[in-house]
Amino acid sequence: MSNYHYSIKASGISKLNIKLLSVSTSKAEDDWKSIPHTHPFTELFFVTAGNGFFLCEQDRHPIKSGDLIITPPYTEHTEQSGKTHPLEYFVLGIDKISFLGSNQSPVQILQNFGKDSAIPELLKQILLEAKTEQYASDIICQNLLEILLLKIIRSRKLIPISITSVKMTKECAQIKQFIDKNYAQRITLDTLTGFTHMNKYYLVHSFTKYTGMSPIQYLNKRRLESACYLLTSFNYSISDIASMTGFSSQSYFTQAFRKTYRTTPVKYRQTHIQKNVEPDNEMPEKN
Repeated sequence: MSNYHYSIKASGISKLNIKLLSVSTSKAEDDWKSIPHTHPFTELFFVTAGNGFFLCEQDRHPIKSGDLIITPPYTEHTEQSGKTHPLEYFVLGIDKISFLGSNQSPVQILQNFGKDSAIPELLKQILLEAKTEQYASDIICQNLLEILLLKIIRSRKLIPISITSVKMTKECAQIKQFIDKNYAQRITLDTLTGFTHMNKYYLVHSFTKYTGMSPIQYLNKRRLESACYLLTSFNYSISDIASMTGFSSQSYFTQAFRKTYRTTPVKYRQTHIQKNVEPDNEMPEKN
């Protein structure tokens, strides 16, 4: 007789604050029209068959069966199907979360994700529960979604970001997207007013109304979230992380970090470091 016993150790990772809003399946046909649109929530777009293109703002990405696209809130996008092999896909609408990758691009194009059979199977189970509406289907859908997102985060080293989906003005959405994409660069209020052509007072007032914080507070929040990910996932020095996340100096980074998390970056790393990260883990390129 063989017997194997495995203890489950607590990772210290909190449950994701997420809400599944919708799940749908689609197949491009002759009457299908490609119309750019936006949503106040995150979308997961998984291609189950065919090929085509995913259009996001000014970019055009080729996509095919097995690819997963994560589109953050208020990002204009659409898809174009190939003529010979029409696109078929799942779409999940998810509230309260978005993601950043190591390339700092707001839209994540994750190729060949279908190689992990668990991904399409989880999507099918979510769809089945949503369609049948049996006892506790909503709870099962939420738990399946959390498993799906944790697998995606673990596989592609994405940074989960808690958000609140509210109806923003177009200008505020543009500011948020600009900060999400360029937080590692030097950004001031003058940078944002030049980018949006908005009055400085109105910009701060409007952005604070919709997000609960000023643009500069939001910028620092994004930088610190990215710093936490780098501290626990890679072996960069504290000074390198300060530079990579846009802080002007290591001392200012440490001061801002301590104020927010009530500990230093070094102690945070020691407490939260991921045990499965090897010392020679591949690093993302510095900007």
